[in-house]
Amino acid sequence: MASQISHIVYAKKYLEKYPFSIANKDEFLLGCVFPDIRRLAENLTRKGTHRAFDPVDLDFRGLSSFRAGWKFHIYCDMRREEILNSYGFYELTNDNGKFWQANKMLEDELLYDVYNNWEKLVHYFNHAPAVELPKGLSRQSFDLWYAIVAKYIEEKPSDKSMRIFLSKQLLFKNADVIMERVDRLRKNKEVTGILRKVMEDIV
Repeated sequence: MASQISHIVYAKKYLEKYPFSIANKDEFLLGCVFPDIRRLAENLTRKGTHRAFDPVDLDFRGLSSFRAGWKFHIYCDMRREEILNSYGFYELTNDNGKFWQANKMLEDELLYDVYNNWEKLVHYFNHAPAVELPKGLSRQSFDLWYAIVAKYIEEKPSDKSMRIFLSKQLLFKNADVIMERVDRLRKNKEVTGILRKVMEDIV
């Protein structure tokens, strides 16, 4: 699993590698950060957002650009875990994935500078177009999620912006513990090296 900035960077890499595979690249980026909306939206579960496609691969035929981005998110979550396990990441951090959100936030910080058009994306997320929403999801929740993500991505993540982003999601009840772990992981060059390799290996 990755966090929002990392998903956008992964999508950028995919679009650079396969520039003619997606009709609407903006909607693809919109979709690639969609599934984690379940953390604040009513009536959505992880199963509903993260198991919406079978098989989970890079075949986007028949999908809208938004839904292709959604499927890409799920693919990257699975692929990222494969990559981290192949490098022995969780043995290195000695937590068996218990502090998964901390390594995700650190990865966002490490990869932020790879993408170079955040201003456009912030504006786009704050004015997200109408797309076909899953049953039970309100437009209000959809807009709120993208406003939260837009605020988070408008500048390189800092301890302050990470705390604010975490505080907007009820799933994360103790941002202090997560941020303490982020700070500890930052100091481990092997950890940061592996997190950077994920982007290189993801597609």
